[in-house]
Amino acid sequence: MLEMKNISKVYRTEHVETHALSELTVTVEAGSFVAVMGPSGCGKTTFLNTAGLLDTFDTGTYHLDGQDVSKLKDREMSRIRNEKIGFIFQTFNLIPDLNVFDNVDVPLRYRGMPAGARRQAIQESLDIVGLSSRLKHLPSQLSGGQQQRVAIARALAGTPRLILADEPTGNLDSAMANDIMDLLEKINETGTTVIMVTHDPELANRAHRQIHLLDGRQIDLEMDEPVPLAGDRAATVGE
Repeated sequence: MLEMKNISKVYRTEHVETHALSELTVTVEAGSFVAVMGPSGCGKTTFLNTAGLLDTFDTGTYHLDGQDVSKLKDREMSRIRNEKIGFIFQTFNLIPDLNVFDNVDVPLRYRGMPAGARRQAIQESLDIVGLSSRLKHLPSQLSGGQQQRVAIARALAGTPRLILADEPTGNLDSAMANDIMDLLEKINETGTTVIMVTHDPELANRAHRQIHLLDGRQIDLEMDEPVPLAGDRAATVGE
């Protein structure tokens, strides 16, 4: 589903260079559930943004679902994001003055789907997350867990091949967090690839595999050192 080789990303200011990703080599198999872990500032969000084509990189190659996306133009990256990737954020990112139905509808409108097809997709995705009775509610009328379920429905409505979740349980209590994890596992069981950034080891243990990052590199926790690069052994999730 996802293959990155020697990906580097440097943020530069007048006086400082920050290496957010440093020759990162990662493979994620289609249909897997992967947790990404590491300390703050290790490159987790940059990795997720790069994987989701929200951010570019300086060197390396990236194949997504069999397509080389390393040098695509903005319009083509936007199309792939809309058709293949669903995003779930810690802060939900719902539009406060739109109801549940219209929040889920937003990315489908950008895709240009007919109204009838959109209605069906919205209803099906809200059925999956258990919120079909809240179509007309505003985000402010929902609990945090319900808002995150709306965000998941929005990600699901476009039937993505890949779900990218950035701390999806970070603003929730433990009971709600477990409910969201149950839902992500259910989505993964249908064949959708899920990559989730989390700080919680207990939640990470529910994923199939874990990627640990430090200073923009994947590390082997047992050795506490970077995983060898492509010339030696590709860091493949699933080994």
